Amino acid sequence: MTGNANRITVIGGGIVGASIAWHLTAAGCAVTLLSEKPGGIATPASFSWINASWGNPEPYFRLRMRSIAEWRRLADDIPGLPLTWQGSLCWDLPADRLASYRDEHSAWGYALTPLTAAEASAREPAIKAPPDVSLHAMMEGAAEPELTANLLIADARRRGMQHVANVRIETLRQGEDGSIAMTAQDGSTFSAPTLVLAAGADVPKLAADLGLIVPVETPPGLLVHSKPVGKCLNGLVIAPELHVRQTNEGRLVAGTDFGGMDPGTDPQAAASELFGKLKAFLKGGEALEMDFYTIGYRPTPADGFPILGRPEGAVGVYLAVTHSGVTLAPAIGLLAAREILSGEDEPLFAPYRLSRFG
Repeated sequence: MTGNANRITVIGGGIVGASIAWHLTAAGCAVTLLSEKPGGIATPASFSWINASWGNPEPYFRLRMRSIAEWRRLADDIPGLPLTWQGSLCWDLPADRLASYRDEHSAWGYALTPLTAAEASAREPAIKAPPDVSLHAMMEGAAEPELTANLLIADARRRGMQHVANVRIETLRQGEDGSIAMTAQDGSTFSAPTLVLAAGADVPKLAADLGLIVPVETPPGLLVHSKPVGKCLNGLVIAPELHVRQTNEGRLVAGTDFGGMDPGTDPQAAASELFGKLKAFLKGGEALEMDFYTIGYRPTPADGFPILGRPEGAVGVYLAVTHSGVTLAPAIGLLAAREILSGEDEPLFAPYRLSRFG
């Protein structure tokens, strides 16, 4: 791209938008990032598990594996990214399905090691009742989500990206010249020949202004966060009805699963009940104190898989919306930037076009 076509605006300051903006900037584009909140809205409330775990068809597994590799590449490009690769201990499936998961994913190249109760206890001695059979997924990890997104934004700014923070885009309009005009809640306006919509839950509303129907749901997910404590977990723990990890600052983050639980009509009561399960799960858990809880509204396409690419019928628009933002951010950033700049289709994105919904 050259000249005016090299100007690209990205809407969305969460981890996916930040990654796309960073990769486009690193490729030499004149990028403007518009964000309602640096670090995003859904991103800070993410469990932040980096994985290619069970329940995914092989093409989606391959995309997730590519992204795990791209996280390691990105960490070399941006020193200080708060990533950990301590693996996970998993037993959140019935025994027969856990064995099927092990066989299938091991054949695909995913490193899974069966553990006995004694081996699980040696790996995670803080767990009160280790399972008879579990899997150690040694390739998995976690990122501190909001900090990671903000470090991507900061490094992109250092490379020349323009960042307009605290701006909420309310409407879009396609001009006769093909450019996209944007109007913010405060009345400010922006325009660009190429627009990347990576605004999570706001994507359907904004896309509708351009005549696009983007089927995205936003289920709530409640996670509890303890006050910081000394190290008690060696990696992520993916147990039935309780997924737990420990952050770099020592907080334990837990949900009924990685997406969090439905908070219902009384989030405080739901959080207290969930935190009680966490305390009962760990040795010495009675000393844990809850610091706060988060409720994230996770942008989830109708079939659960990402929506990526240039939609038919909207010139100069690129869509990027997914539930698994933390896992997929570096691969989406790299490969979306390549698609935008080259005009060529990325094979790994082929199953995830908006056109699949008709």
